[in-house]
Amino acid sequence: MADHQDDEDLELALKMSMQYNPPEPKRSKPIEETGSGSGESPEAKTRRLQRELMAAAAEKRMMSFPKSPPAQPKPRALASPIKGMGSGGGLELSPEESNQLFTMVFGNEVSKSILAQWTNQGIRFSPDPETTIGLVQHEGGPCGVLAALQAFVLKYLLYFPDDIGKDSSSLGLRTSKNHYVASDSFSSVPEEVKTRALVRSMCEILFMCGNNSRAVVASFLNSEDLNTNQKDEVMAAGLPIESASDLQKILRFETFTTQSSAINKIEGTITAFQSRMGALLFLISALLSRGLDIVQNDRDDPNLPLVTAPFGHASQEIVNLLLCGEAVPNVFDGRMDLGGGMFLKGISKNVEVGFLTLLESLNFCKVGQNLKSPKWPIWVVGSESHYTVLFALDPSVQEENELELRESQIRRAFDARDQSGGGGFISVEAFHQVVQETNIRLPTEKINEICAMGFIVWSELWQVILELDRNLGGIKDSSGMMGKKVFDVYHFNGIAKSDINGGGQAMAVEGGMVPMQRPRLSKLNVSVPPKWTPEDYMTSSSEKDSEVNQPKPAQHAPLVDCIRTRWSRATCSWAGDPPSIV
Repeated sequence: MADHQDDEDLELALKMSMQYNPPEPKRSKPIEETGSGSGESPEAKTRRLQRELMAAAAEKRMMSFPKSPPAQPKPRALASPIKGMGSGGGLELSPEESNQLFTMVFGNEVSKSILAQWTNQGIRFSPDPETTIGLVQHEGGPCGVLAALQAFVLKYLLYFPDDIGKDSSSLGLRTSKNHYVASDSFSSVPEEVKTRALVRSMCEILFMCGNNSRAVVASFLNSEDLNTNQKDEVMAAGLPIESASDLQKILRFETFTTQSSAINKIEGTITAFQSRMGALLFLISALLSRGLDIVQNDRDDPNLPLVTAPFGHASQEIVNLLLCGEAVPNVFDGRMDLGGGMFLKGISKNVEVGFLTLLESLNFCKVGQNLKSPKWPIWVVGSESHYTVLFALDPSVQEENELELRESQIRRAFDARDQSGGGGFISVEAFHQVVQETNIRLPTEKINEICAMGFIVWSELWQVILELDRNLGGIKDSSGMMGKKVFDVYHFNGIAKSDINGGGQAMAVEGGMVPMQRPRLSKLNVSVPPKWTPEDYMTSSSEKDSEVNQPKPAQHAPLVDCIRTRWSRATCSWAGDPPSIV
């Protein structure tokens, strides 16, 4: 009987809904006039009755269903399969995941200028013969992605020619001291070799982000999957991404567990990474390889966007993700204990290619040995607003002599107890732990002198060690030759854009000449003189060979300050204009 009555109510509601009554225009009415009083129009009364009947019928039908136990929560699926780019299938992010990804990268509010920077930068090699091994940057912002990728590309071109299908001789390499020493004839590298180096670099970075167990390769829909308007936009200025929903519509991804399958996928979609969306697409691939939730857990403050406002620069977290596989925000080694269960996260392991920054020379941070001494002599160089790359052709520049080995040993022990955020000082208790761990035997009066202030500064401790005899754990050098080095390094700045402030090479355009900044490769000669105390230098400068004590006439640029964070007191010289890190 109840079911029959429900059916009658639903039938009446459906009949009423089929009647055509033009809706009244919406108006803002006082609260007291919006009820079902005598002022209600016939049309409004009919609609209200229709809603009440349908609601009552639905409620009765729900009450007649037997109660079932609450559903158990299902594991959150990453995405659902959907037709993607290329011949294979792809996965589509859910709206929630797309929103998480977009907000993680750009924040809740992002300007169109920042979006334009990140959606108009492909991963392409420079067309200039003198910089042909370098990735060119046309927009500000994505330089952190390009510089990190550039560092790995150089690793393969210079040190792993067999992995990219070429004999060492074809890349101008020779064997010296049981390792490769690269030639500086960079313009002779064939296009297919550079592409293979790029693909291998992308694959290595993505697997590193995926904890060496997986790589996620993101792509965009093929043009045949887009509607007419989207095709026109693609032809004009690339795929439009202004919101998380835009990203969710066009982004697809695949997960690979073997390097061979990932390399095949990247090779098959390399044109997508070379397109105007390439840098963003690779960043998304790295973030998905790491896992969005894990990336947020890596960070000290996950509420901040990875692309920083107001200029759209890549954050240190992006650079660290691509260099070490973890999106940590700091450059020191390990973790810094702030007490109360709070930690700041740094670099947890040694890396293939490293990082130096101008900010360390300004005492804003301290780069740890994991980044400062990578496996290969290649470093991303950070300034206040740009990332470039420094590299050497001979791995022996990384080899430490007796003084450097001892300094690294003591410095690691010191930094492990430095809770100042890279300020370079430790407590008295920590000092006693350092000297015990590194077997330094200081006289009692010297210990009392060092500890008099209640804290120990690294520079003062190092001067004491330089004056301490070797049999006591010091490295006193009576010859004045310890630590001397001379070698060459190269610096690449991939920026290529108009320079309204002048300088650089002019590019002819309609209506006149626009100054053009082009990608630039600079060669620097680095001389690291022997280390001495100020007293040793003053008393022995007239007694020792002037070539030992007096460095060659040196030139200065901000890049030199970065180099000195790696080789203290280094002097540099070069031909032509100073190398630029901006």
